Amino acid sequence: MMISPAKSICCIGAGYVGGPTMAVIADRCPDIEVTVVDLNEDRITAWNDPDLTKLPIYEPGLDAVIARARGRNLFFSTSVSEAISSADMVFISVNTPTKKKGIGAGQASDLRWVEACARQVVECAKGHTVVIEKSTLPVRTAAAIKAILDIPQRQPNSGEPSPTFSVLSNPEFLAEGTAIRDLEQPDRVLIGGEDKDAVEALAAIYSNWVPTNKILRTKLWSSELSKLTANAFLAQRISSINSVAALCEATGADVREVALAIGTDRRIGSEFLHAGPGFGGSCFKKDILNLVYLCHHFNLPEVANYWNQVVALNAWQQNRIADLVVQTLFGTVTGKRLAILGFAFKADTNDTRESPAIRIAHDLLEEGAQLAIHDPKVAPEQISVDLQKKPCHPLSDLKGEGTWHFSTTIEDAVQGVDAVLILTEWEQYRNLNWLKLASLMRAPAWVFDTRSVVTPTEIADAGLRVWRLGEGSE
Repeated sequence: MMISPAKSICCIGAGYVGGPTMAVIADRCPDIEVTVVDLNEDRITAWNDPDLTKLPIYEPGLDAVIARARGRNLFFSTSVSEAISSADMVFISVNTPTKKKGIGAGQASDLRWVEACARQVVECAKGHTVVIEKSTLPVRTAAAIKAILDIPQRQPNSGEPSPTFSVLSNPEFLAEGTAIRDLEQPDRVLIGGEDKDAVEALAAIYSNWVPTNKILRTKLWSSELSKLTANAFLAQRISSINSVAALCEATGADVREVALAIGTDRRIGSEFLHAGPGFGGSCFKKDILNLVYLCHHFNLPEVANYWNQVVALNAWQQNRIADLVVQTLFGTVTGKRLAILGFAFKADTNDTRESPAIRIAHDLLEEGAQLAIHDPKVAPEQISVDLQKKPCHPLSDLKGEGTWHFSTTIEDAVQGVDAVLILTEWEQYRNLNWLKLASLMRAPAWVFDTRSVVTPTEIADAGLRVWRLGEGSE
């Protein structure tokens, strides 16, 4: 079947993937009408807010893209059915969290929203529609989507032709904090599908700004598995360098020097060799656990155990940081004030999903610590949700019970604290006046740098003690 060039796109899901991706497509393809739909009215309202600082997602450069395209050919709406009906292409970009109960709980992806989307598409679509998997999905999910789309929806004598569909996989390879750059200058665009005309129709959209040699075409199943595998390999490197960091601390080596030495080997490369408190975000843990589940399903237990260890070491890294803080502060943090600088899982995003700060803060709260938390982009309401604990201020009102409050300034956060923990690599944490901050802290005070953002000599000159992840003592 010949497929005409797309004139109208609908994206179901206005989250971290759907919003930025569709904004860039609309920006680069002004002749295509792009509508992003979501049932969350508050989220859609935020996307439509004239004040671009109130967008539901913080991503450098996103506000400029939205400003150029919104209202011209980019629209955000809760009218899902109408958008599907008028679309030539429908992107499914909804959440696929790890199942919490039932078969595969703790590992398999919960695909209920993907299925719901497919059913709504088959009810509302007209003519021929190209349905595109944008969410990260288990391999062979497209088979389930195809089965739903093949269900007859029109009465034989209604006079209205039944819709037809092509299914493609077009996984995202975005890094939060650089998502707009990744979309505008991608390493590759991956399109998997068996319908060549549909594949070329989607490729034609990306070719408006992506070089032809960077648009890869694969089998449907290869495309689905490539996304899981890419995230697994990246997470594996993080866990690998963090395991080396622990060995460096024990042997007197410096993980930064080790990373530099091995990263100059062109066979290895320097990316994702920055030791830290562990990986976070919406994808790495979820995708690896899904990969583990698939390996068990296909009777590959040794492969499953291999990838599961990547996740296990990540959790161990976060637990050991909290344990190290407690032991360093004379074996107890009960009633002691600690400042946490950074709660997002990485810099240049307000996303806290699976953030290392959550586990570390939770462990310290369990030990009775009083935490002052600062982050330039994460709202205190989100921190409260993540910690499952309401803030309490002033902290000194409660003794012996773990409490936290949100600090709007770094000076407020460090007031009277015994230690500062740097958990996110925000740029502003790299240039702090430690001499001034030291005067606000309670001696003897510590700085625990899990992101390698401080200069140890500056900390020492301020009269503070410093611990840097991956740095051993002679």
